[in-house]
Amino acid sequence: MKAVILHGTDGRPSHNWFPWIKSELESRGFEVWIPKLPNNHTPNRKAYNDFLLNSDWDFTNNLVIGHSSGAVSVLNLLEDERCPSIDIGILVGAWSHMDETDLDREQFKDLFPGGGFNFPKIKAKCKKLVFLHGDDDSFCPLDQAKWLANQTNNDIIIIPGGQHLGSTHKQLPELLEVIEQEYGK
Repeated sequence: MKAVILHGTDGRPSHNWFPWIKSELESRGFEVWIPKLPNNHTPNRKAYNDFLLNSDWDFTNNLVIGHSSGAVSVLNLLEDERCPSIDIGILVGAWSHMDETDLDREQFKDLFPGGGFNFPKIKAKCKKLVFLHGDDDSFCPLDQAKWLANQTNNDIIIIPGGQHLGSTHKQLPELLEVIEQEYGK
């Protein structure tokens, strides 16, 4: 079993709960890759997809976890013709567009597809998506995460007081619970 974890804007593989979940996954037999995404202060869907899909990593039937702009990147990856079908995508702190956010539009101008997401293509490329979101996320609106879950006919787990599920969390037990439900202990 293989897993990829995509960090968010200005992130690193050593941030947040990434080292913890990597260790948890490896103890369950997963091979885990947490790449440092290029130029991640200004996330760019084309640059990220080129970087990821030109790596030596085989994404076929992987568990792919993304946080924040890394969660949006999971959707962008699934839309790319070069990406094979994955097993499960877990999107932590995802959002669907720049409206109703206080984020810098210029910084994120290349993250979202111009015509919106192609949900039929996304759904065809993975068995399941699961969304995790703090009920008080001040960066990425909960309503947008709910909308993404609805558009993909998937579940959303709302974490009370979770905020953006980022730097205040060195562990994310709700994420591990999802993985254990899907893959067993």
